[in-house]
Amino acid sequence: MEPVIAQVEAKYKKKAVADVRPGDTARVHQKVREGSKERIQIFEGLVIRVIRKNSLTASVTVRRIASGVGVEKTFLMHSPSVLKIEVIKRSKVRRNYLSYIRARSGKKARLAGVEFDKDAVNVEDDAEAEAEEAKIKEEQAENYEADAEQRAKEEAKEEAKAEEALAKHDEKAKSESQVKEPAEPAK
Repeated sequence: MEPVIAQVEAKYKKKAVADVRPGDTARVHQKVREGSKERIQIFEGLVIRVIRKNSLTASVTVRRIASGVGVEKTFLMHSPSVLKIEVIKRSKVRRNYLSYIRARSGKKARLAGVEFDKDAVNVEDDAEAEAEEAKIKEEQAENYEADAEQRAKEEAKEEAKAEEALAKHDEKAKSESQVKEPAEPAK
C-alpha cells in the first residue's frame, strides 16, 4: 500500500510531463492572468537546473538573455499555470546545475548539441493542457468580439453626434443667411 502522502501527491501530479534535462533549450507555455483577462505567455531559454524530477514539487529553472540582461524563471512542472514544456534542443552537459553559464556570454556560452527524438521527449497528447489552451483562445476571441462590438456602438454614437451637430450648424447657417440677405431695393 502506498503511503498516504504519495496518494495525495499522485492526485495533483500531471499525467504527462516532458523529459526535461539541464542543457536543454525549452519553451515553457505559462498561463498568465492580468486582471480579468487570461493569456498564454511563452518563455524560451536554456534549462540550467532541474530539481526533484519525480516529485510533485519538481521544478525547472530556465534562463534567457532579454535585451542584454540575463533573466531566469523557475517553474513548478506540475503547477496548473504551466500548460506545457517543450524541448527544442538538447545539449551535452555533465552537470545538474549549470551555474557557470551565468558568467559566460557570446560564443563562450554555447553548448554542443546532441541528436535526440523530439517526439519521444515532448508530450504531444496532453488533453487537459490542450483543452485549457483552446478555452483561453476562445475566451480571448469572445472578448475581442465584445470589445469590437462596444467600439462600434461608441463610434456610432459619436457619428450620430457629429451628424446632429452638422445639421444644427447647417440650419443655423441657413437662418443667418436668410436674415442677412438684404431686401431688394424698390425701384
